Amino acid sequence: MKNGPQAVDKFEHLAASHKDTVYRQMIRACGNREDAEDVLIEALLKAYRHLDQLRDQEAFRPWLAQIARRVCWRLKEKAAFTPLLQLSQLEQEGREIAAGDPSPEEQLLAGRMKDVLREAIEALPPGYRVVYEMRDLEEMSGEEVAVKLGISAPAMKSRLHRARALLRKRLDAEFAG
Repeated sequence: MKNGPQAVDKFEHLAASHKDTVYRQMIRACGNREDAEDVLIEALLKAYRHLDQLRDQEAFRPWLAQIARRVCWRLKEKAAFTPLLQLSQLEQEGREIAAGDPSPEEQLLAGRMKDVLREAIEALPPGYRVVYEMRDLEEMSGEEVAVKLGISAPAMKSRLHRARALLRKRLDAEFAG
């Protein structure tokens, strides 16, 4: 799909048709409406910029949802690192932690969450882990991942699906109790 006048109209139609569904998914993924709105807007901009990569209009909603999940992931990752960066900056400036700054416990929790996620990724079977890292962390296209690994697109999708399911299961178990 080229980004000409017809493509703009088609994009607007597709975005209008699917943005509410993706927004609801992002509320769950991001944890609040404000972040979900920001994520959806950024995802729509990215989708429009990369519209030429969309091969099938029927795949627009899952494609947009995947872009939005990546944006949400980055937002959460940035939020997890912010307390540590702020603490480091305060220490460099020789200042004390103000009452409104994240507590040391909050900072430890953010670090723990990052460690748990890293451990969960490392625990994936190698075939699943490499697909997950290439698709969800490095943001390579599915086609690109399949070609680089020398596997079919359906095999790549299956491994990615299984990797995500294993990660969800491990993270749910870790944070359930």
